[in-house]
Amino acid sequence: MTQDFLPGWHLLLDMHGARHLQDAEALEAVLRAAAKAAGARVLSAHMHGFPGRGGVTGVVLLAESHISIHTWPELDYAALDIFMCGSADVEAAARVLEKALEPRICKVTRTARGQTGAAAGRSEGLSLAPGPI
Repeated sequence: MTQDFLPGWHLLLDMHGARHLQDAEALEAVLRAAAKAAGARVLSAHMHGFPGRGGVTGVVLLAESHISIHTWPELDYAALDIFMCGSADVEAAARVLEKALEPRICKVTRTARGQTGAAAGRSEGLSLAPGPI
């Protein structure tokens, strides 16, 4: 394996004050829309809403990897991750998620997966301004 091997990018999104934190159906639709915007192929999806005022955990399995979400409505917080390989556009997926969920705060961490050289272990914070990063 060469040091420049890059199977894909992994984005971690921390959203505070987002919408739909208890709505499994809406969240599945949003994750599917994010996958479509990224040019990824959805293989399956599974969402689980917890009873009462509980949150949602779910994943959209992609041919290119996955998009997942875990919500804590009692904390007004959602944790999402997007990992895609190939030509799929992780930033496009993240922009769809941010637009649809309308968080008050969205912190994004981007990590290159599979790095073995100097870039291994490094990540960077991002702003999800429109357009390529």
